[in-house]
Amino acid sequence: MSPHSPARPPAARVVLLTGPSGSGKSSLAARTGLPVLNLDDFYKEGTDPTLPQLPDGGGADWDSPLSWDAGAAVAAIEALCRTGRTAVPVYDIATSARTGETVLDRGDTGLFIAEGIFAADIVARCRAAGLLADALCLRGRPTTTFRRRLARDLREGRKPALYLLRRGLRLLRAERALVERHTALGAFPCAKPEALARIAAARTPADAAARPPRPAAATAGPAELRS
Repeated sequence: MSPHSPARPPAARVVLLTGPSGSGKSSLAARTGLPVLNLDDFYKEGTDPTLPQLPDGGGADWDSPLSWDAGAAVAAIEALCRTGRTAVPVYDIATSARTGETVLDRGDTGLFIAEGIFAADIVARCRAAGLLADALCLRGRPTTTFRRRLARDLREGRKPALYLLRRGLRLLRAERALVERHTALGAFPCAKPEALARIAAARTPADAAARPPRPAAATAGPAELRS
């Protein structure tokens, strides 16, 4: 293709799904029946010298967008949109390390979900590349998010318990400001029912027929605590 010719329109588009940690992004994405790219797998490794640090000396600031490889995430989204496949790192949060690689194939769908706490930070880049179908930010009660997040992180042993409690309290206090930041970056703030409705509206007729949304009962219980 000539460098002066316009790029081909992508064969698929992405819905970026963000929101506070513990807001239910993973369970909502699973309910749509669409392919899902987990953007948290693009965290930097714990040995990366560019990791931002907490001001209190408590270690790496994993809630800063600077702890995440936005360029690699956008490249994976573009590959999925244009070629249908992409390599995705397998990331272990407990050890802050990549443990392998997998391949995500979106099949013949014209829409997929990319979800993660930093998804709003790439809204502008995906829109400029013509890849964006919608960008959503899940919001709810901060106290509910706090309980979900802490229960999940303790159950999965993501970090030491005291670290998780301190992080949870810090995020509880910052949650409303976080949602405001995501909104300013271009994500539409909404609760789960409206998010599902907007995703359904972005689906092509072929997607809707082949992969109908899963009923709420199918994801009740522990799955609600995944993201």
